[in-house]
Amino acid sequence: MENRRSFVLKSGMSLLAAGPLNLNPLARGANEKVTLALVGGRNQGKGVAKRAIQAGGVIKTYCDIDDSISAKVVPELAEAQGRSPETVRDFRRVLEDKDIDALIIATPDHWHTNMSLLACQAGKDIYIEKPLSQTIREGQMIRDAARKYNRVAQVGTQRRSGEHFRAAAEYVASGKLGKICLIKAWMCQLRATIGNPPDGSPPAGVDYDAWLGPAPSRPFNPNRFHYNWRFFWDYGNSELGNQGVHMLDVAIWAVQLMRGFDNCLPTRVSSNGGIYWLDDAKEVPDTQTTTYDYGDYLMTWELRSFARHRPIEGTAAGTSFHGVDGTLVVDGGGWKAYGGDGAILASMEETPLLHEKNFLESVKSRKRPNADVEIGRLSTTLCHLGNISQHLRREIVFDPKTETFPGDEAANSYLVKEYRRNYRLPNVLHS
Repeated sequence: MENRRSFVLKSGMSLLAAGPLNLNPLARGANEKVTLALVGGRNQGKGVAKRAIQAGGVIKTYCDIDDSISAKVVPELAEAQGRSPETVRDFRRVLEDKDIDALIIATPDHWHTNMSLLACQAGKDIYIEKPLSQTIREGQMIRDAARKYNRVAQVGTQRRSGEHFRAAAEYVASGKLGKICLIKAWMCQLRATIGNPPDGSPPAGVDYDAWLGPAPSRPFNPNRFHYNWRFFWDYGNSELGNQGVHMLDVAIWAVQLMRGFDNCLPTRVSSNGGIYWLDDAKEVPDTQTTTYDYGDYLMTWELRSFARHRPIEGTAAGTSFHGVDGTLVVDGGGWKAYGGDGAILASMEETPLLHEKNFLESVKSRKRPNADVEIGRLSTTLCHLGNISQHLRREIVFDPKTETFPGDEAANSYLVKEYRRNYRLPNVLHS
């Protein structure tokens, strides 16, 4: 007969063979369904929701302020999961539902912070579309709320869940390229004109006041509504926050591996750009070059919204790392590292971006996801820094430790923003 000691040892070995124990009381079984609500689903949110369904999630509720979008999205979600989600207009109803574990927040950028703070306070995990926030202070608040209420918070920078992007960052950090002197991120695209339509009335079935939310009160204009809102400062973060955050996230990933999270932000930033192509209603640059000075190397962002031909390094949207011994170029299709003679030193093909799957796994395990809120916050901060310099039309000096601009009142004024009276940020950090 086995004695107690041998029984305990064998039992322990069996448990270890089955995988590590998770003693977090909030953790759940791997096969349990995660119940989700989707807030905003016209564009990116719908894709996130469908991928979440494929990964084992269930969309219980769909929230939107436009009835016509709900009428299109709900049948698609029903087909994807075999059941139709409920619909609501007011996202606060979602927060009251005890069955909902997490929110997918895919609204315009100006709503991200308000919804994220309230969701954390309500005990909901959050998947927040990129960019995380509209100001540096907002990003800090979302992070602090996620930590205070012990919430899983994934930012929609999907490249963090691609193994070839991870391998590229690790290769750069390994030192095989020699000392890194220059990091580049870019987007070469073709944006069609949005014209200059006159103001008008909101479409039937749209709660336009709720859509505006924290943003300034303005007459309805179709350009400041679905999709095109991202070309206006009231609601978005320019193409730097819309597109650039993906490529800059890969850039700062390698920086974080080389220098650590406490030393991954630049000290001097300069952005030059403007609207040099289309004379339409857009407010944000269609052409831009931003430089981030780290003291011992330079990072750049380049935007071309006027053409796709002859893209940078042969790819329309990528990141490159230039060292004294070699160069690595990475994009959605994979990466290659080149030596001093141009020979390929190493390479890796494209891998899938399992971002929604990672989020659901994190909701169950209570482990931090691949694009945890602090990771997404730091990448978004790079975008804010570029936009602040763009607004001021001059170089700015940044203190990464305090995340302020010493002695620069004008730059510091962009750390925060004004909100409409009925949509001010909720005080969830001191409640």
